Amino acid sequence: MANTAGGEGAAGGLDPVLRPVLRQVRAGNGFEEALEQILQVVRLGLVPAGERLPPERELAERMGISRVTLREVLKVLQEQGLVEARRGRYGGTFVRARPDTPAGGAEEELRRRVAGVDLEDVLRFREVLEVGAAGLCAAQGLTGEETARLTDALAATHDAQLAEYRRQDTLFHLTLCELAGSATLTAQYAAVRATVNDLLDCIPLLVRNLEHSQRQHTALVEAVLERDAEAAREVMREHCCGTAALLRGFLGPRFL
Repeated sequence: MANTAGGEGAAGGLDPVLRPVLRQVRAGNGFEEALEQILQVVRLGLVPAGERLPPERELAERMGISRVTLREVLKVLQEQGLVEARRGRYGGTFVRARPDTPAGGAEEELRRRVAGVDLEDVLRFREVLEVGAAGLCAAQGLTGEETARLTDALAATHDAQLAEYRRQDTLFHLTLCELAGSATLTAQYAAVRATVNDLLDCIPLLVRNLEHSQRQHTALVEAVLERDAEAAREVMREHCCGTAALLRGFLGPRFL
């Protein structure tokens, strides 16, 4: 997995991990859409806490906005406590660690994150997107490079420490959606996954559940590589249902 520090890949360009989320914005809503995209980068954990966002020049060019607009976006994120600016040779804009999660006892924070979220709508939409993406990847087949990307993303989830697991899990699912070949699907998935991650942060990481998820991930990749679209869709459907059951169990009806 490429190091996201500085947001640069091996070739010095924008890290491939960020490309599905950061895209050209529409002229009429440049500030709002740029803010939405960078918020997704932070909420999805694509740049880990303590690491630096890509340089302003790269971000502005990627999204098609001016440096002035980008600085206004970063100022909002600073005011929200999501990033911090550091000066000096190794300065830049760095992602700040999130406050203690509700699983650690911060019930007020849990209520804030859950407020206004239609859990069933989020879970259904996520399932539709991911089942569809899995089926598309299997039906159309992957190139050698795409196969390597998917298997590398899978390996990263297997190798991840517990504290890093959710981020690597997000990257695995985001990679699968991107490989389906629809930029619109990927953008919609990034948005819904950001909401799902906010909800997942409200519940504890359960080792048994993670082991089960890993087996499903492996079966999913095998089905995709064997071009068995029906099996890929079924594995993904079961996987999404497992996550949905955990969220319903932990978050309802006390908080919903």
